Amino acid sequence: MIIHENIKNLIPFSNLNNVYIVADFDRTITTGNSKTSWSILANSNLVPDSYIKERNDLFNYYRPIEIDETIDSNKKNMLVKEWFQKHIELFVKYKMTEEIFKIAATNLRMLDFRPGAKEFLEFLHENNIPLIIISAGIGNFIEEFFNANNCYFNNIYVSSNKIIFKNGIAVGVEDNIIHSLNKNEISLPSYITKKLENRGQVILLGDQLSDLNMVNKDLHDFVLSVGFLADDYPKNQIDDFKSKFDIICEKGDNYFNLKNILF
Repeated sequence: MIIHENIKNLIPFSNLNNVYIVADFDRTITTGNSKTSWSILANSNLVPDSYIKERNDLFNYYRPIEIDETIDSNKKNMLVKEWFQKHIELFVKYKMTEEIFKIAATNLRMLDFRPGAKEFLEFLHENNIPLIIISAGIGNFIEEFFNANNCYFNNIYVSSNKIIFKNGIAVGVEDNIIHSLNKNEISLPSYITKKLENRGQVILLGDQLSDLNMVNKDLHDFVLSVGFLADDYPKNQIDDFKSKFDIICEKGDNYFNLKNILF
């Protein structure tokens, strides 16, 4: 675990009433080799092979665009949103049922907590520290993962792509699409922002540079960013990743030993 020298003496989290957490979900809360919440259906035996092929074709085309830091940000934002929209349209095209989603959600062995993550969530709950999950994943599966692990606590709020159903058939997504590049645009409901009042210290958890945009540093007293560096992160971007996150968790680290480090 790399902690930048200029950060070590600045961590102010002594009064837990001043703190809240903003976190990505896929491969941040879950392990780096977990499936993403978008790939759960494709790795089940519940969907047609044609859906899996179309889904994989989209991934193979758009994923390199998503992680290419050389592409103009406005153009990339448009293309990544296009990718997510097309994938959601596949749910509609193939008339994915709410029942299929529920069955897939009962078998979430494709998702695993990072070591210590569940204990970290329990610590946040015990100390009434709000946890805001802003995820470009599928909220239906994220919420079920927390429920299945008995840790969907009342201090956790999930902002993600919630698939909605009409007469049991997928018809689209609730509210606006959340993708990896527009998390800075996500508006939280007033009942959540009220809970964050007078909490000026934020810990941000993410696994991509774009996750840094989840929090505007100018609006807070102190923001500490923790980056979870994936084994397959583009090699030409690793130095940039390590320079922009305050704490970097790499393979072999006790990832969520954050409770002991920060508090």
